[in-house]
Amino acid sequence: MVENSIILGSESVKKRDEDSDDVYYSPFWGIEKGAVLQEARCFNDSQLDARRCQQVITKLLYLCNQGDTFTKTEATEVFFSVTKLFQSKDSNLRRMVYLIIKEVCPSSDEVIIVTSSLMKDMNSKVDLYRSNAIRVLCSITDAGLLGQIERYLKQAVVDKNSVVSSAALVSGLHLLKINADIVRRWSNEIQEAINSSHPMVQFHALSLLHQIRQSDRLAVSKLVTQLTKSNIRSPLAQCSIIRYVSQVISQTVPSDNAPRPFFDFLEGCLRNKSEMVIFEAARAIINLKEVTSRELQPAVSVLQLFLSSSKPVLRFGAVRAINQIALKNPLSVTNCNLDMENLISDQNRSIATLAITTLLKTGNESSIERLMKQISVFVSDIQDEFKIVVVQAIQTLCLKFPHKHRTLVNFLSNILREEGGFAFKKAIVDSIFCIIKNIPDAKDPGLTHLSEFIEDCEFTYLSSQILHLLGSEGPQTTDPSKYIRYIYNRVVLENAAIRASAISALSKFGAECPLLRSRVLTLLYRCLHDSDDEVRDRATLYVQNLEKLSLHEVDNSNSHKVTDFALQDLESSLYSYISGCTVSPYSISNVRSASQKSKTEHGISKILSKAGHDSSFSEDVSSSFEQSNLLSNPLFSVYGSVFKVCSSNSRISPLNYFMFQSSKPISLTEAETEYKVNLSNIKFISTHVLSQVTCIVHLFQSHVVFEFKCTNTIEEQVLEDISVSMEMIEGVDFLAENSTISLDRMPLGDEGSTFVIFDRKEGVFEQAKFSCILRFTSKEIDPATGEPEEEGYDDEYTLEDVDLKLTDYLRPTNISNFKKAWDSLSEECECSSDYDIGKREGLQQAVEMVINIIGCQPCEGTEAVPPNSRSHSTLLSGVCIGESQVLIRTNFGLDELNNVTMKITARSERLDISELVHAIISNS
Repeated sequence: MVENSIILGSESVKKRDEDSDDVYYSPFWGIEKGAVLQEARCFNDSQLDARRCQQVITKLLYLCNQGDTFTKTEATEVFFSVTKLFQSKDSNLRRMVYLIIKEVCPSSDEVIIVTSSLMKDMNSKVDLYRSNAIRVLCSITDAGLLGQIERYLKQAVVDKNSVVSSAALVSGLHLLKINADIVRRWSNEIQEAINSSHPMVQFHALSLLHQIRQSDRLAVSKLVTQLTKSNIRSPLAQCSIIRYVSQVISQTVPSDNAPRPFFDFLEGCLRNKSEMVIFEAARAIINLKEVTSRELQPAVSVLQLFLSSSKPVLRFGAVRAINQIALKNPLSVTNCNLDMENLISDQNRSIATLAITTLLKTGNESSIERLMKQISVFVSDIQDEFKIVVVQAIQTLCLKFPHKHRTLVNFLSNILREEGGFAFKKAIVDSIFCIIKNIPDAKDPGLTHLSEFIEDCEFTYLSSQILHLLGSEGPQTTDPSKYIRYIYNRVVLENAAIRASAISALSKFGAECPLLRSRVLTLLYRCLHDSDDEVRDRATLYVQNLEKLSLHEVDNSNSHKVTDFALQDLESSLYSYISGCTVSPYSISNVRSASQKSKTEHGISKILSKAGHDSSFSEDVSSSFEQSNLLSNPLFSVYGSVFKVCSSNSRISPLNYFMFQSSKPISLTEAETEYKVNLSNIKFISTHVLSQVTCIVHLFQSHVVFEFKCTNTIEEQVLEDISVSMEMIEGVDFLAENSTISLDRMPLGDEGSTFVIFDRKEGVFEQAKFSCILRFTSKEIDPATGEPEEEGYDDEYTLEDVDLKLTDYLRPTNISNFKKAWDSLSEECECSSDYDIGKREGLQQAVEMVINIIGCQPCEGTEAVPPNSRSHSTLLSGVCIGESQVLIRTNFGLDELNNVTMKITARSERLDISELVHAIISNS
């Protein structure tokens, strides 16, 4: 109605002829809310200009539809001004007045002003006024006013004019949310409207009657029984009946002996005069649970007729329905194959794509070559998203008929060389990967096609993936030497990332093919002076290992594993060397192999399982098993499993921090802090430098353990009876101190830990702050004997405050299918809120900041924001203490001023856990 009522002023539109260089301007270009509100004063003129008033109302409606909001004062002024337009007799202006009243939506105390005018229009002789007045009045009324106009609405339901009757019925659908009891009292009038001769009135009456009874299954069943025997002429109403019948059938359990209820009705609808009803009935039949081939046959027959229809919408609907049948009952649609082959050349590419994919699912082995010839002509003319669907169907067909792999792989390689985007090329490469993995005979031709493809591949990611596959599978082929030329060409012609991948692939040929080792070494020697350091380092490493293999300096049992290192230990050792923690030259021989690590982890997992720990803790424990002060203390074994390990992507510490670390180390002293020792029996003050004391927070199911690690750097002194006293200065009373484990003795240069243990109330997620004082006994060392004196003095040192943070209750965890996990959680435990992050350089910076704050694991690669993106969604997953899963959706938006807004929706097994996520954001 708005579009029909918009009046464009000649001054606001600039028309363009076909041969002119002039451009179109939107009639609403440059509209400002303040200016439009000023123009709205024309509603108060003594002599109304109907045309101008229509233009102003049109602008107001445009602003509302664009998301502009009016303040309460502005909305009130507009509403009172618009009510004065009821005095106009112009029908077009009156229709605009109805629209603006619905959009402005006056408050309950203002509705009374316009109610009398609307009720007067409800009884008007002009049907247009009556129908619009009913719609407006029902949209702005409340439950109290509804009782006053109920009599008029009941009369309108059975009105002779179809427009008025439909308006009252549709309004009844909206009023069910306000006062359902009043609408239920219209049942007799609605039943009478169902027998109306006007199709639209029948449809609206039927919809309202079903909405009234939908909560009562028995009432719905009776309604459906009644409707299937009645004479409903409206095609829309008949389609609704079919859907109601489908709901009733889905709620019944099929029996082997008894026929399905109402199936005869669905089968009878297949002979209806309306194509809409026929298709709806066919779709209902194919969606039945455990549908048999006999039941499908009549639906397939009418769908086959639609395949040759002159209407594209019928052809599309029919081929999509047949495609759906082919997923479960391919034999039922084999009779339609000839008709679908004719649709391959259809002008509508959506129809053609569906026809091809259906044929690939239903075709037999003998028809594959003929189908491939038809598809090869068609596939070059469709868009990439349709091509991807075809590629996936071909992959499924190849796995179904492995003897035809050569024909299908050749087809995939041919379209791989055609123009297309990254997603299309990746779909083909992934399909060939899958075929190679599942069909051994397809390995040689598949690798050959992929080798030829990387000669002209423009995507670095795909080239690297193919090179990795060549390195893994190529040495086991019948003629591995033919792939070396393809791989080395990438070293000469491509960028640094591809060159590095190519060198890794070459090294695997040299390691696994002794006859080719000298040739590979010759090629790798040429890469030692590459311009990129990553390429040079890889070449140097692989040359060294291959030379050792040639000299038989490495055990033959490990000769095929050139880079078989435990990656976490490799990173840890490199980090320690770079940070200066070691003084000896770096040697990669000190890094354990993956096989050694697996043996260590296997032994440790047995120890942990005997101690009552979760077997999942065996990951990364081999590098830290000996260093774990928690594991060495038997007191902590009764507390169960430690909740969280230190994040391995933290650059604060290497990966060999012990696994029972629930938080990152918190520094409690500054490196340059002076510790002053005041000896009461000596008249001078000596000054020493105390090393950094760190605190690590460990969370158990019902306990919190604070570990304080410190090192004695006070010369000529030994520290004994070292402990930390903690006092809560902020937080609720949900922790109770249990005990303190002191460190007995700490000589010069030694490192040790002291622990403070608190009991924690389960199910409480609160933060706390503690003041900490380090207490110890200091004993002087006798220079002559090197032994400490018998008597010492007690001293203390004030440390920085320690926080128990909300993020300590969450642990990152990875999931394979975020959507499935999200749907498995109840919406009742969902919590959502909006946040204004402020100005940022881009969305990537905002995403990284939020991930670091929450501390959960990004899923499905959503942590990467596409370049120049103005909006992005990131998926996060984690586990709350107590092993309750928590999933988070974050939606980011970036405006023109680089201000970032964010909406976070958290869903968990408990509502308080979802609220915990928002508390972390609010306190950050």
